Amino acid sequence: MDDSTEHDGAAQRRRAQDRIITPVRGTLRKASWLSVAAGLVWPLQAGLIAWIVSAWVAGTGGACRHAARDRRLCRAWARPGGTGPPSRTSPLRAADRTIAREREILIRREGRNPSDVGSAAIAALAVQKLPLLQPWITRYHVAMTRAAILPLVLAALSFYVSWAGGLILLISGPLIPLFMALVGMAAEDASRQQMREITSMNDMLMERLSAMLDIRLLGATARAARDFETRAESLREKSMAVLRVAFLSSTVLELFSAIGVAMVAVFVGFSLLGELNFGTWGTPLTLREGLFLLLIAPEFFQPMRDLATAWHDRAAGYAVVAELDALDGAERVAFVGAGTRATPLEGAASVGLSDAVAALPGRTIALPDLHLGAGESIALTGPSGAGKTAALSSIAGLVPLASGGIAVCGHELNATTADAWRARVSLIPQQPHFPDETLAAWLDPDGSGRDPGPGLEIAAARGVVERLPHGLQTRLGESGGGVSGGEARRLMIARAALEESDVVLADERRPISTRRRRSSSSTRFCSSNGRDAS
Repeated sequence: MDDSTEHDGAAQRRRAQDRIITPVRGTLRKASWLSVAAGLVWPLQAGLIAWIVSAWVAGTGGACRHAARDRRLCRAWARPGGTGPPSRTSPLRAADRTIAREREILIRREGRNPSDVGSAAIAALAVQKLPLLQPWITRYHVAMTRAAILPLVLAALSFYVSWAGGLILLISGPLIPLFMALVGMAAEDASRQQMREITSMNDMLMERLSAMLDIRLLGATARAARDFETRAESLREKSMAVLRVAFLSSTVLELFSAIGVAMVAVFVGFSLLGELNFGTWGTPLTLREGLFLLLIAPEFFQPMRDLATAWHDRAAGYAVVAELDALDGAERVAFVGAGTRATPLEGAASVGLSDAVAALPGRTIALPDLHLGAGESIALTGPSGAGKTAALSSIAGLVPLASGGIAVCGHELNATTADAWRARVSLIPQQPHFPDETLAAWLDPDGSGRDPGPGLEIAAARGVVERLPHGLQTRLGESGGGVSGGEARRLMIARAALEESDVVLADERRPISTRRRRSSSSTRFCSSNGRDAS
């Protein structure tokens, strides 16, 4: 790894800390100190247990025997100090707030200023990957604080009892974080590869689902199944790579901690048998001191065990934040205006484009010069990718301009007038979208109670509604499940007709025979892939 790559990685980790940990650092600090305080109770408990057992063996512990018969005292003495409930619940609440904040920012930004990243990747990040931040927030900071304080305290107590016992812990202890850091670099890389594979699989899933009808018509279902199998196998390999790294670090940690505890046990055992006459501060090691060393030795390694587990959570968290940073820097289409309800823009309905150039992510598209007044209509024709959708989106204020201008109702279309202009516009997009509500509510978004019949008649969609099992009380799927593509488009046209907007923007629409024409005061735009439109 060269110096520039290492520097970039360190800078990225600092940004991740500032973004995720810094806002909740106060809560995590309180939880960490509560956990440390709970951990410091164990040496007192271990000392009491060692004193009771040694008194029993010596036959001088009558009072201790009576106290030990109290089950509540036994449970209190025998319960190791650990992470108490307050140190668990507070980080959990902090993690929930952080994940909710990042998810809200992600969805709000992609809804208003979309990037060229696919919806499947956005969904995977919001639903599958952001929850991976929780273990990092809840465990790593607490584990790091415990690992920085408790082993040193327990090692100092071991030195106070026996310099040999303390030396054993100090020699075996630092080896664990050393190997943990080496394995951690591999864990971070494996986690990033797993995140990328999850995104790729979600992208493929959305692509295949959207093209399912074509896949079945072309007899390519077996090919699609093989593609899923290949992608699933790749994800399995990436997930197993993460697990291999986790098991490797766990094995290394358990090996050194087991060796350390075993060496303390050997030293205590041989000292009590009289085979070793060194390692103490001038007096032979007593049973009470030996038991105390044996009881605190495993707890010396426990904070580092917890830290090793949280180290993998940290690696997964960094991988998620790296994706958030990349999405933050992605080129995106800026939304013109605030996107709020506004009073309709004053002036006669008109649209004029002059030297307008639409600014799309990574490219620009020159728009045709035109001017339309009230009652006029126009069809923009051309091959796919010529810029018809970009032109309609620019007129609606959904895509900003790189240069030139658009005049609407005698006003310049900008951030000040965009919301008021959209109050006079109905947009019929290429892809249908139906929210989770009845058709009656969808056709009447203002809740005015108006009769949807005229709009259905204009779009020749009355038969579509009558064929539905519950009529206007039917809830369609998000993409119009329950009706065909053409029927879904007719329903969208019916909604636009009911709104009686001054301007209708219809993206890629075939001409539809109507029984009643709209008012002559409306202005209509229609885009078409090389087809004539009326």
